Amino acid sequence: MPDANSSGQRPPTGSSEPGSVHTLLGAHGTRIVLSGDVDVAMSSDLTDAVTEAEHAAKPVEVDARHVTFMDSSGIALLARLASRTPGRLALIQPPDVVRFLLEVTRIGDLVDVVETDPGFEIGSRLTTRAVPPEDIA
Repeated sequence: MPDANSSGQRPPTGSSEPGSVHTLLGAHGTRIVLSGDVDVAMSSDLTDAVTEAEHAAKPVEVDARHVTFMDSSGIALLARLASRTPGRLALIQPPDVVRFLLEVTRIGDLVDVVETDPGFEIGSRLTTRAVPPEDIA
């Protein structure tokens, strides 16, 4: 039987982290860094990140190594990026909870899972969107 994290369920009360999304725009690609709980509270920030990546029109990689929880909002982000940006979407070091969701939703067929961080070019512009604690239900 899968543990709580691999089943896609939220971690026990008191162990959740506010989610954040950071967008790095570089000359040759875009990196979106996700951390904490990637859930419906971040919907508008996730939409903004996809829009920014679409406008950059460069290959995208998503650093998911610090994600503690993901719901359908996060999976929708990955699906939109995979279908609306050039090249194949790269997902860097996704934790078990994300891998589980990739498998059951078959979004995993649209992305390349990367086990080591390929690094990101120096001189990138960083855009940060964090969900304020008061906005978390």
